[in-house]
Amino acid sequence: MPTPDFILALREHVGHDLLWLTGVTAVVIDEEGRVLLHQRSDTGQWALISGILEPGEQPAVAVVREAFEETGVHVEVERISSVITDAPVTYPNGDRVQYLDIAFRCRPVGGEARVNDDESLAVGWFAPDDLPPLADHVRERLVHALKDEPAPYFVQPSPGRSGGFS
Repeated sequence: MPTPDFILALREHVGHDLLWLTGVTAVVIDEEGRVLLHQRSDTGQWALISGILEPGEQPAVAVVREAFEETGVHVEVERISSVITDAPVTYPNGDRVQYLDIAFRCRPVGGEARVNDDESLAVGWFAPDDLPPLADHVRERLVHALKDEPAPYFVQPSPGRSGGFS
């Protein structure tokens, strides 16, 4: 996946140190209940559509942009389905990041599912009971979006819980 220019500029100052970034995920579900997935070109894994917010960009606008860029599908945002802080990630080049991910349940409103940029190897619609292998964090976002609950999932604070990662 190409690294956004603003992150490259930040890396000139912070090197490989941990960056806190905001990500968005589109959980696109059609009227048949199928889920839109793409096979990522960087890892080869199947995943939900996701990306990084550009500076000043609104999250729902970003998720609509990402869905079209990666899959050729125009979407309409229905609701926020989850807000989750992921564990820190270290990329092969040594860069460290941690994402606050805002997942949106979306519905398709146009376009055709296809590989639409160099971030995807394949794109397809899958029944929830016939999914390709998915990473745990991807499956977690999907589970929350498939629930018929208007409120988004988030980790509830509890006494003695810091909520951080070590």
